[in-house]
Amino acid sequence: MSGSRKEAFTSRRRGIVATGTRRGNTRGGWRLVRLPFSFSRRTPSRVGEPKAETMSHIHVQSLAEAGALKEDLATADRIALDCEAAGFHRYSDRLCLVQVSIEDRTYVVDPLSFDPSELLRPTIENPDVPVMMHGADFDLRLLSRDLGIRITGLVDTQISASLVGEKSLGLASLLETRLGVHVSKKYQRADWAERPLSEGMLDYAASDTRHLNALVNLLNAELDAMGRRAWAEEECRALETVADGPTEATEPDDPVLRVKGARDLSPRHVTALREALTWRDEVARSLDRAPFRVIGDPPLIEAVAQKPNRVEELMEIKSFPRGLARDQGHKLLQRLQAVADMPENELIGYPRGVRRGPGRPPPELEAMVDRLKHVRNRVADELGLPPGTLLANAVIIEIARAAPTDGAELLAIEGMRRWKAEVAGEALLRALHA
Repeated sequence: MSGSRKEAFTSRRRGIVATGTRRGNTRGGWRLVRLPFSFSRRTPSRVGEPKAETMSHIHVQSLAEAGALKEDLATADRIALDCEAAGFHRYSDRLCLVQVSIEDRTYVVDPLSFDPSELLRPTIENPDVPVMMHGADFDLRLLSRDLGIRITGLVDTQISASLVGEKSLGLASLLETRLGVHVSKKYQRADWAERPLSEGMLDYAASDTRHLNALVNLLNAELDAMGRRAWAEEECRALETVADGPTEATEPDDPVLRVKGARDLSPRHVTALREALTWRDEVARSLDRAPFRVIGDPPLIEAVAQKPNRVEELMEIKSFPRGLARDQGHKLLQRLQAVADMPENELIGYPRGVRRGPGRPPPELEAMVDRLKHVRNRVADELGLPPGTLLANAVIIEIARAAPTDGAELLAIEGMRRWKAEVAGEALLRALHA
């Protein structure tokens, strides 16, 4: 907040409201005013209903407004953290919000308004301060790429929940089943890059971290009771390393691979579709809009099939945006015409033999992979874990391919963890060399 603009926040811990006025008793540039009520209160839930989500957050849009956050970070013994990005709406993902909860205060930090990296770094990168997150994989990459921050004390509640055998791993589901807290999903697909953000959006963002401390306490108790806390810690240390990975594919694959039914098209139609998808990507980049929000795949496939010659014909295609046809359609028509004029030997059809993901193992390994899966499934069932939580199929295939002869060689395989080797290693090695 800048200039004369005022915003109020409520601190449930101290029962205060802070305004932007810079007189009197201040903390971090805010005047603290005691009121006989709290803006965070809502009508209590009926008995047996999930507890209503409270509204309380501190919106930080500049370093001048971050005094309270800086003080809390300096004394925090653990923090809850989450990020919001704009990839669902924008062409490229970008870090749009960082939510931080410390004890019962929640801050919503706007990295599009100022650079908060030096404010956050000392605490977030301190290995002695646990950083509680949920499903942290992508957020770790965003924090590393956009703020240059690497987390070293991660506690991921999604990992913890999976290791106690929870089947529903979404944060909203865990909060409701473990804490009786219902969190709205109204802004799940919001455009977090838009400004200004509504109070509803800000409070939704704050709800992602507000209850993580309590959730961690519950899940840690379950992990301790099952003797699995070390499993979760090992998985979190491994997950921290993904911060070095890309947030987007480093080498974009052929766009036709992502279109359902494209493999059944003729080489000329595939070439035309590839040109149409490239046209859409260029338009999306120029508009800073996610490609599917420019135009979906079905109208592009229909345009390729109909071979229109005029912009008006594009407009007649079902679900083809008229404004897009009017403003950019002529460029698409030029591309389609160029493909229509191509000789057969210049056409590029659907790529053959391209696999996405681990795929099927080679024939000579299939029997071994089946034996290893049988072992994996049996051990997972005994532990009450989903098979993929114990060992993903890609790891199983790599074990079959590497054929380790002892525990050290087994641990050297990517994706293998010490705890996994402890509970399943001997059985896997026996199956390999039976």
